[in-house]
Amino acid sequence: MKQYNIAEAKSHFSELVKLALLGEEVVIARDNKPLLRLTPVAEPKKKRRPGSAKGQVLAIAPDFDELPADFKEYI
Repeated sequence: MKQYNIAEAKSHFSELVKLALLGEEVVIARDNKPLLRLTPVAEPKKKRRPGSAKGQVLAIAPDFDELPADFKEYI
């Protein structure tokens, strides 16, 4: 848990919002006494689970790994 005084919270509000959206607990205090907790309204999205789309890719184009012609000048 990270605690910020009101002045810090005012000057870094957008950063604190990002932290709260990422799931970190953000507490705003006055005179080192916690006043409120910044939390997202909605529950955080579930983390992706590797392999959850297994079997859902039906076909891949034969030229999938080929470099497009208009990109050749970049290599």
